[in-house]
Amino acid sequence: MIETNDPAIWRNFLPWPSAETHKHARGRLAVVSGKAHQTGAARLAAHAGLRMGAGVVRILCPPDAASVIAPAVRAVMLTPFSSPENLGREAAGSDAVVIGPAAGLDDATIANIQALGSTGAVLVIDADGLSVFKGRTAELFAVLDRDDILTPHEGEFERLFPGLLTQGREVAVQEAARLAQATIVLKGAQTLIASPDGRVRRNENGSPWLATAGTGDVLAGMIGGLAAQRMESFDAACAAVWLHSDAAHTFGPGLTSDDLPDCLPRVLSEMRSSALD
Repeated sequence: MIETNDPAIWRNFLPWPSAETHKHARGRLAVVSGKAHQTGAARLAAHAGLRMGAGVVRILCPPDAASVIAPAVRAVMLTPFSSPENLGREAAGSDAVVIGPAAGLDDATIANIQALGSTGAVLVIDADGLSVFKGRTAELFAVLDRDDILTPHEGEFERLFPGLLTQGREVAVQEAARLAQATIVLKGAQTLIASPDGRVRRNENGSPWLATAGTGDVLAGMIGGLAAQRMESFDAACAAVWLHSDAAHTFGPGLTSDDLPDCLPRVLSEMRSSALD
């Protein structure tokens, strides 16, 4: 049975802080950047994770990207890494890691994801982090834990799970979650979220204003921000997908991906008010 993704299901699981909460208790999110000319996606994801409430957000980047990112961030910290092993050490202690947006379609991205698999953090893998495993899905599945989250659009989904979409999106996403043993977010006009335990939810508040570059990077950061606060992965993905669309509706025409994170405080405030009623 496929449920409609409704805030009533997950609203009470959103990780609101108490008066005694400190930043480290609110979760530590890391976002892996691409090279110097490919840093925008990581910055979007990191900003979104911060807006979602993660207490400490860090961008981990190749050394050549540090001088590009540093002037463009304030509340987000920055740490260069020089190798996959170094990345794994720097990410240790993170509660969630987002990797894939503008990461690069090369073996370095595969090695970085493999290194992150040993950190124990929830992995949110998007974009290049998915496409790079075309024809090598067994290597990806070997890295994943049940709390990890993959966020493909249909093209990326087809690269990982060739032929599955011919069975229909609902059947395909459920089977993909079973095969990967991870949560799958199949993006589209009606995004589907599937858990490895068989649950599937359909998101019905999609917004046409999201059809612009970078909005998927924002979604990955939002999911990472909630997962870093230890919200269960399936519910974190469902909440982020719904809030992502609601933020787009709130802004309306003219939306760019830069606008989305700054719409989140209003959307979250409304959600908080609903939870208290």
